[in-house]
Amino acid sequence: MNYLRKKPLETTQRPSNLKRELKTMDLILLGLGAIVGTGIFVITGTAAALTAGPALILSFIIAAFSCTLSALCYAEFASRIPVSGGAYSYAYTVFGELIGWLIGWLMICEYLLANASVASGWSGYMNGFLDGLGLGLPVALRSSYNAETGAYVDLIAVLITFVVTYVVIQGAKKALRLNNVMVFIKFGLIALFIGVGVFYVKPENWTPFAPFGLNGIVSGAAVVFFAFLGFDAVSTAAEETKNPRKDVPRGIIGSLGIATILYIIVTLVLTGIVPYAQLDIKDPVAFAIRFIGQDFIAGIISVGAILTLLTVLISMTYGLGRLIYAIGRDGLLPKKLSQVDPKTKSPKFATQVVGLLSAILAGVVPLNKLAELTNIVTLLIFVIIAIGIIKLRKDFGEPKEGEFKVPFVPIFPIVSVIVCVYLMVQLSLSVWIAFLIWLAMGVVIYFIYGYKHSELNQK
Repeated sequence: MNYLRKKPLETTQRPSNLKRELKTMDLILLGLGAIVGTGIFVITGTAAALTAGPALILSFIIAAFSCTLSALCYAEFASRIPVSGGAYSYAYTVFGELIGWLIGWLMICEYLLANASVASGWSGYMNGFLDGLGLGLPVALRSSYNAETGAYVDLIAVLITFVVTYVVIQGAKKALRLNNVMVFIKFGLIALFIGVGVFYVKPENWTPFAPFGLNGIVSGAAVVFFAFLGFDAVSTAAEETKNPRKDVPRGIIGSLGIATILYIIVTLVLTGIVPYAQLDIKDPVAFAIRFIGQDFIAGIISVGAILTLLTVLISMTYGLGRLIYAIGRDGLLPKKLSQVDPKTKSPKFATQVVGLLSAILAGVVPLNKLAELTNIVTLLIFVIIAIGIIKLRKDFGEPKEGEFKVPFVPIFPIVSVIVCVYLMVQLSLSVWIAFLIWLAMGVVIYFIYGYKHSELNQK
């Protein structure tokens, strides 16, 4: 039995059933939709207050550097292997079927948890908004199952997941058109915050600049590292992109670069307006505007932040639907998942499955203990992708003219591995146990179903 049989590189050139209609700007906005969410509206405050102080801007620079190393690796893979599935398809081609499947299995975990977490968080904001109008839902329908509080299902999280799933099923262009509108609204909110807040900045609030010392800056980098996650969703759109060899790398690096600049500017203004110790709150950006007496603008930012969190849900549902489509096409999951709707040219059934699983997780399963799984899963994927670039060069040579090329191989990939492994070992034992259980489940599914039904096995 050959568990490491590889998908031939030539198969990545086969015609796709999906409709190629996306351009560079669509991909940049897809990446920004996934990246710029709770990171800029929540993490900036708590990380400054508890971890790094005003020196959080250095934490963002360190985290951006480590993410950039991973993004460069993704960009070369996307340029040389322009197919749906992202890291799953790259690992399948370079390392073989079992490793490829396990990467796909880890990505399913990453995207599902991200979806469920955002839907649950969005529900929390919306419940608060309804309470203010006197239209609050009963306790039984306000959050995931909790016998102590009498909660059974988070109804709003379930409903918003189904709405986003319906939108994504309509096709890439239509789904991303809504995402693009939301991203521009989000940019408008951030610009409003910066434009108003910059006039109230007091430089004395930036001293002491690094109250928690070098350890605080490094710890802050570990915290805000996860504010950058989501750029990998761009790579799953390769088969719906007009010129994937050029547009996908530009989308990955462009979205990460813009997000980094936004994070740094917002952090500077935020810690310049409010003393960092007072920022350990859920809505630091709106709080800062209220702090300077601009309550009306703070209200606009709060409502806008709630609405634009949906971009993360759209991006992740889109990316996970394309991933499961690719895995189904390869036979490692049921073939029905690779069906493409003849009207919308989108993987309708795969997206419906994604929506149903996300809704169950968000609506019923308590996520507080599972959310950190996203961190360790994503870091391991980054490690394997970095090693994969070295192996890609060894097995298939240097990139051809016109293909993206990671500079300083193998130095950059090795540094990326070291950074990611360092961040992994910072995570708790309980997270490692949950991670190993999920990984073991993936191995069992492969041996029971995947190996036998694989396209490569049929051949």
